[in-house]
Amino acid sequence: MSDISRVKAFLLQLQEDICHRLAAEDGSAKFVEDSWQRPGGGGGRSRVLRNGAVFEQAGVNFSHVHGDQMPSSATAHRPELAGRSFEAMGVSLVVHPNNPYVPTSHANVRFFIAEKPGAEPVWWFGGGFDLTPFYGFEEDALHWHQTAFNLCQPFGEEVYPRYKKWCDDYFYIKHRDEQRGIGGLFFDDLNAPDFEHCFNFMQAVGNGFLDAYQPIVARRKDHPWGDHERQFQLYRRGRYVEFNLVWDRGTLFGLQTGGRTESILMSMPPLVRWEYDYQPEANSPEAALYRDFLPVRDWLSLNPRK
Repeated sequence: MSDISRVKAFLLQLQEDICHRLAAEDGSAKFVEDSWQRPGGGGGRSRVLRNGAVFEQAGVNFSHVHGDQMPSSATAHRPELAGRSFEAMGVSLVVHPNNPYVPTSHANVRFFIAEKPGAEPVWWFGGGFDLTPFYGFEEDALHWHQTAFNLCQPFGEEVYPRYKKWCDDYFYIKHRDEQRGIGGLFFDDLNAPDFEHCFNFMQAVGNGFLDAYQPIVARRKDHPWGDHERQFQLYRRGRYVEFNLVWDRGTLFGLQTGGRTESILMSMPPLVRWEYDYQPEANSPEAALYRDFLPVRDWLSLNPRK
């Protein structure tokens, strides 16, 4: 089996496993699959769960696209990719829960390779996961980051702090001067020291996502909530939309390469609202999100046994 086939087989199984576990956690709704073909080459399968008992919407997308040349937006940043054919594959998912006390979460893992005759291929892995709470709990933030720390440890002491910072830097909404959530892990352009090391790390991140997220869902899904919390959740979802449409590299790459718009934009929340110059009430749980959770911090400092 070629390296590309091994990566694809893992990604397809990862999609299968995540959908199975999320549907079991929801206990009501099922994922509906939509297979699609990309006119320029390749395709994928999108799976979406809607109107569940726990999840308002969850989308888990697998794609494998290829083309004869890179889009100009990519070669402007990576001129060595000019004149190369490419393949890009990955699993990307976003979960939008019903209960405002359950955080939204996103994860993706991906592989890219560009080739041309007479030259060595250019390849790399990327991915990560991040958490976007509406109401913050230190217990949840610590669990999330401790899980990320643990899966990084076999790959080196420097891995978690490096990719935690990269996540904080990446999921920063510049035009709002605020973080999208409490971060997690983000890595890209990973191609050293060798293919096996990089592939193993990508698998650890993909397999570790639900270990980080599912216990938080289980803890918070039955927390009482009302219209006040729902309205704040819908308002904060607006930040999610703004980031994805303005700053997210994956969204922009997919749209610029002629990807399937319906699948690319499945990350959008089903309901959202904006409010002019919203200010949370002083000393409220909503104010605590801005004060105690969105500013970048070392969450593992809460755990002396790290």
